Amino acid sequence: MKEFLNDLLTAILMGLILPGFLFNAAAKLLCQPDVQAVTLPTTVSQSQEESVPLPVLVRSRDDIVEEQDLDAYLVGVVLAEMPADFEPEALKAQSVAARTYAWKAYVTGGKHGDGSVCTQPSCCQAYIDPADFLSQGGTMTSLAKVEQAVAATSGYVLTYEGELIEATYFSCSGGRTEDAAAVWGVSFPYLQALDSPGEEDAVHYADTFTLTAEAFQQALGLSLSESPDQWFSDVTFTEGGGIASVCIGGQLFSGTQLRSLLNLPSTSFSIQAEGNQLVITTHGYGHRVGMSQYGADAMAVRGSSWQEILAYYYPGTTLTLAAESDKS
Repeated sequence: MKEFLNDLLTAILMGLILPGFLFNAAAKLLCQPDVQAVTLPTTVSQSQEESVPLPVLVRSRDDIVEEQDLDAYLVGVVLAEMPADFEPEALKAQSVAARTYAWKAYVTGGKHGDGSVCTQPSCCQAYIDPADFLSQGGTMTSLAKVEQAVAATSGYVLTYEGELIEATYFSCSGGRTEDAAAVWGVSFPYLQALDSPGEEDAVHYADTFTLTAEAFQQALGLSLSESPDQWFSDVTFTEGGGIASVCIGGQLFSGTQLRSLLNLPSTSFSIQAEGNQLVITTHGYGHRVGMSQYGADAMAVRGSSWQEILAYYYPGTTLTLAAESDKS
């Protein structure tokens, strides 16, 4: 398969693919096998009824920082970050990832420097007050389900070689997650590209956008005289099947730049010229690094536990009970 992909990419770069097909993320050509057996991270014995009281500093939209109980806060995070109708084991995995993120911020200072986490998903983690969740159409059954998921994993965080991990997660990968280095330029052993099967029913598994040639050029700050099917060359791909870089009209763009400039759901996309229009097809939603939420739900449907889900998406990590003494 690797030789086939290499040959195909070479053909793309040399212009041997059919005219009109400009470039396509290699992830669409990778097979998506069932998740293989993984070694579970070491766990600490704990009753699921036992709550581990931990604090979290929550920053409001008014920049007011208040201390809350971490598990109570996590209920609002999970309600905002993952559909409540997902499998209980997926919700538990989400609870641990979100707890790890918040606890790492508390211990190390986080993005805001004071240990707080805000409620903006573009910065930290989304959050909805349970009362608002109910007033906006959520049900008591869904709320109880999320509360149970948080309680069942109370205190657990993910570590790698004794350090809290960067517990990144996202909605949908489109079939394969991304290496952290391809998105942020920093590599982590537990944030590597891997297959994420079973996401085909995700809301944003695949999306299509159409732009006029003029709108495309304006978004990229370009003025090109050639026809659109002559604009693209020197395409490279990431390990996760996203666009690493592409030359457009003689100017080099990274996949992350194009995602931002074109407001695309992910860096896994293809572009095809159709007359004076460009049709962009994307796969996945989000940065695609770490745990895929739809992938986690697919694993849970197939019978995987929350420990197995976390072990798969964060390979080599260990489940550890957090404690107040963690903060230096």
